[in-house]
Amino acid sequence: MQTLAVSDVVNVQIVMSPKAAATRNFGALLVLGSSPVIDVSEGLRPYAPGGVVGDFGTAAPEYLASNYFFSQSPQPSIVYIGRWAKTATSALLKGAVLSASQQAIANFTAITAGGMKITIDGTLKTLSAIDLSGVTNLNGVASIITTKLASAGTCVWNATQSRFEVTSSTTGATSTITYAEAPASGVDVSALLGLQTGFASAPVNGVIAEALVDAVARLTGMSNDWYGLLVADASLAEADVLAVAALIEGSGQSRIFGYTTQNSLALDPADATGIASKLKAANYKRTFSQFSSATPYAAASMFGRAFTVNFQGNNTAITLKFKQEPGITAESLTEGQAAALRSKNCNVFVNYNNDTAIIQEGVMCNGYFFDEVHGLDWLQNDLQTAVYNLLYTNQTKVPQTNPGINQIVTTLEARLDQSVTNGLVAPGQWGGPAFGAITTGQFLTKGYYVYAAPVESQSQADREARKAPVIQIAVKLAGAVHFVDVIVNVNR
Repeated sequence: MQTLAVSDVVNVQIVMSPKAAATRNFGALLVLGSSPVIDVSEGLRPYAPGGVVGDFGTAAPEYLASNYFFSQSPQPSIVYIGRWAKTATSALLKGAVLSASQQAIANFTAITAGGMKITIDGTLKTLSAIDLSGVTNLNGVASIITTKLASAGTCVWNATQSRFEVTSSTTGATSTITYAEAPASGVDVSALLGLQTGFASAPVNGVIAEALVDAVARLTGMSNDWYGLLVADASLAEADVLAVAALIEGSGQSRIFGYTTQNSLALDPADATGIASKLKAANYKRTFSQFSSATPYAAASMFGRAFTVNFQGNNTAITLKFKQEPGITAESLTEGQAAALRSKNCNVFVNYNNDTAIIQEGVMCNGYFFDEVHGLDWLQNDLQTAVYNLLYTNQTKVPQTNPGINQIVTTLEARLDQSVTNGLVAPGQWGGPAFGAITTGQFLTKGYYVYAAPVESQSQADREARKAPVIQIAVKLAGAVHFVDVIVNVNR
């Protein structure tokens, strides 16, 4: 029976707001190394605790650095491993991930006259008379393919990734490879090995050796997901360290670079030529150094402790001084050596004569405290994202009126309240310049003050460009106690 639609009488429509933009993860470290596990095309790969060892083993610098990072308590949740083409790389074809049934050795021993075609370094290689009837495992299959490739390349079975991989025997920009194809005659093994187009990953051509700073620049453009950077290489040239520090300092996206020096010149108060002195002289606020005589990746542990901070929590802000570095051998220093490191803004995990060891001083190369740079980076991103989401998720608009601007101010104040809740910001006396209704020396009862000029005071050009009036914020950092003087007066 024909009926009328209820919507003719009551029409209800559901309108969903766009999904709000997420804030950045200020606890994500990128460990950059040259081990040939991740190709330059993939660039970087995320790992949870315990995941790195499966791909890199226990001897790779990337594992050692990430293990120090994850050994902190509380434990960070994620690390990225990135690839630096420190030396020229070879072209690589990564086959499809084979299921358990596809890995069954019977699939391969049935082949007595197989073949396939693949082009390596611009030369077509036609493999024929492939006899797999005698193999007992997939490594044996790869060995026979390598023999057929002759000097053109090698084939291996990657048990960790469950795939076959073909690598050119040459390196550099002329090292190239294509997908494998079926042969003109014989049983096709390219599909059996998962090397055909549509199944294998895109072929990765070789590249020439790249400078460290170029690798960092490449990964900076590739992903915004990482915030901290540590290079897992114990033989970095000072020029490379300075170049990376300069890049991180001038990058449009806020990041932090950590470097461990094992050069004992850092302990010499008269020396001004060591890397710690050079980084301080450059006045970098986004790079920190740490001296460790025993561990070339000690800075990873410092990163690990800092990156456990959850800025959305209550009373979660920390100072790095007095914290621990699990797995790192604490230094036993003289007062003069410790003073030399302090004068160069170089951190150290050091023994005290009360059977404790602590990080000191937790500073960047220009003397700023790590926790302040870290916290203010979070605050900047949190405020930016909150206002963006106000504009982005609004179903109508934020009007260019005083009530509309007040919506923005209210949004900012809500996030500033969180900076007070987590302990980054606290009530205190304002020592900055006067603006709006605040004066120098005034006490900020909330720990912050937000001022937006009236809409009617803005220029016609700004109004026609739909700009909000400039919003100014005063913030008082909570700081942290690092030193205490106590005077005891005794009367007898």
